[in-house]
Amino acid sequence: MKVINYILTAMVTANLAFSGMVHAQVAANNSIEAISVAPQGADIAIKIDLKDALAVPPAGFSVANPAKIAFDFQSTANGLGKNSQTVNEGDLRSMNVVQVGERTRLVLNLVRGMNYSTRVDGKSLYVVLAPISNASDSAAQRVTRFADESMVGSRHAVRDVQFRRGKDGEGRIIVDLSDTGTGIDIRQQGTSLVVDFLKTNIPEHLRRKLDVTDFATPVTAVETKSQGDNVRMTISPKGLWEHNAYQSDNQFVVEVKPIIEDPNKLVQGSKIGYQGPRVSINYQNGDVRALLRLMAEELGLNAVISETVAGTTTLVLKDVPADQVIDIIFQQKGLDMRKNGNVILIAPRDELATREKLEYEAKQQIGDLEPLRTEAFQINYQKADALQKLLTDSGQRMLSKRGSAVVDPRTNTLFIQDIPTRLEEVRKVIAKVDVPVRQVMIEARIVEAADAFSRNLGVRLGFNKTGINGPSNDRIAVGSNYQNTGQAAGIVQGNPTMPLAQAVNLPATPRSGTASALSFILYGAGTANFLNLELSALEADGRGKVISSPRVMTADQVEALIEQGVEIPYQQATSSGATSVSFRKANLALKVKPQITPDGKITLTLDVNKDTPNPTLQTGSGVAIDTKHVKTEILVDNGGTVVIGGIYTQNTKNQTQKVPLLGDMPMVGWLFKNNEIIDDKTELLIFITPRIVSEKLGMN
Repeated sequence: MKVINYILTAMVTANLAFSGMVHAQVAANNSIEAISVAPQGADIAIKIDLKDALAVPPAGFSVANPAKIAFDFQSTANGLGKNSQTVNEGDLRSMNVVQVGERTRLVLNLVRGMNYSTRVDGKSLYVVLAPISNASDSAAQRVTRFADESMVGSRHAVRDVQFRRGKDGEGRIIVDLSDTGTGIDIRQQGTSLVVDFLKTNIPEHLRRKLDVTDFATPVTAVETKSQGDNVRMTISPKGLWEHNAYQSDNQFVVEVKPIIEDPNKLVQGSKIGYQGPRVSINYQNGDVRALLRLMAEELGLNAVISETVAGTTTLVLKDVPADQVIDIIFQQKGLDMRKNGNVILIAPRDELATREKLEYEAKQQIGDLEPLRTEAFQINYQKADALQKLLTDSGQRMLSKRGSAVVDPRTNTLFIQDIPTRLEEVRKVIAKVDVPVRQVMIEARIVEAADAFSRNLGVRLGFNKTGINGPSNDRIAVGSNYQNTGQAAGIVQGNPTMPLAQAVNLPATPRSGTASALSFILYGAGTANFLNLELSALEADGRGKVISSPRVMTADQVEALIEQGVEIPYQQATSSGATSVSFRKANLALKVKPQITPDGKITLTLDVNKDTPNPTLQTGSGVAIDTKHVKTEILVDNGGTVVIGGIYTQNTKNQTQKVPLLGDMPMVGWLFKNNEIIDDKTELLIFITPRIVSEKLGMN
């Protein structure tokens, strides 16, 4: 039982880190120090040494399939330093020791079911494993006991009984118990499964019969009632089934799973390997037909043995599954079987092959002579001509050699003429193919963020004479720039040209906007000369964000394209030497092909373009285009958002123009140079969000 394997042994590998953490943090009162194994004739003795003596032996339970025995040590830690130990002594294969909290579980992994007994001697616990006698072997294999009756308390109780349907169609009966020491026996009795809870009470409202037919599981009814000191639960399945049972703390679970019949197996079930009852055979030079009849009776099979099966055989086998015995005889004598319902036919392989060949030839002859029938198929979601190609493809033709298919494109109807058996197969194929295609809404968000910073600083310095009507006294004038300041103070007359009037002409040259200016003029009336200084500066800081969000809806595995933009003309030379006007697109385009995976995710093949004209780079042939392009393939959750690409650029510039030597002077040098600082950052991010659209046109 896979679930029992998980509970008893999978924790050894899956919870090693957790067990180690709990072992380090929880201070248990006792601990297992050593375990030793020794054979004693047919029995196996196990000695478990503990730090302190036990007052009573630990509670234990056994599982028949797979064969295991487990003991729970309360308030005990695992002091072995390991979680598993390989033994391979008799029927004892290995041991697992798992600590969870203050409890440690010892699991004995067996080759087959065994009886056990325990006793406490000082600080040691002795466990003796004894083989099950042949008289009770079959019964022991049918019964699984989850607790030793002698180790549990006096009375227990059933708190609740629930029924649920599993994801694979199995019926799950969940029983809540009052404590973990409840003794449980589970066995198959006729066509029912009987579970006895030993020394257990059940409330009156839980003594009932549940009709669970509507759950569509192998279980039709679950009856729980009180029987003496025990509680008996009777589970009534139908059809072919198998069961698993496991207990986790106070919860006991029985799962009844349906079995899909395998015609190649003598004993049905989902487990791998031989599963029939074990038999011991000492057959000396006996008739093969008689031995096959005995094995069929042992397995409860309806067998028809061909008259051509003859000969004798000698077999000496001990404790071997009955279906394996039949397989050995088949291999030894060249036999095989064919199963029809609950009856098997046993015959030599050559005879079965010849018989099947004759049957196939007869069916082929019937197909060649069988009258043809015409049937019309209304195609709803696919193209009828596409289905016609699928059915009549020469490489994988689905129609018979006499069959044909004709399409009416006006009504999208497919007319097929073939034998009735092939028409039935075609009907199944069309039912699987002619289904609505799921649709996907894809949304792209293209975000362009820009952060621009620039700083410009310049100076103009000059020495000049005033006009004819200059001021009659010395003065200092301050203003916005040299020209306006000088004219307002009456110092500058006329409109002198600035480069000629300045000895240093290095004003601020911003890339956009107008720089602010501050002018100083010092005038001497005695000399009729003036000294002018003009400082110009500009600091610009700008931030911008452009968001483009194209959306497109398309069917599963169908490519879609959406675009928006302009077509820019440019001149192009032809082969004759003349010029012609051509156009180039500058578009925002989203090209996508989605594929929905079986687990509900979406695989996207993407091609995203973000092209914009750049007028600053215009030439005689046309305007330049800034291109941003991403092409990729990604896997995204339904409704999830993923960044498929990003471009980050930074342009840093620090430029200085100065008068040689004078511009390098400390402090005063700023009067003889021009400085420009630029720091531009741009970032491009592309986000993609796909959503599967339901049939009601609502986005999931």
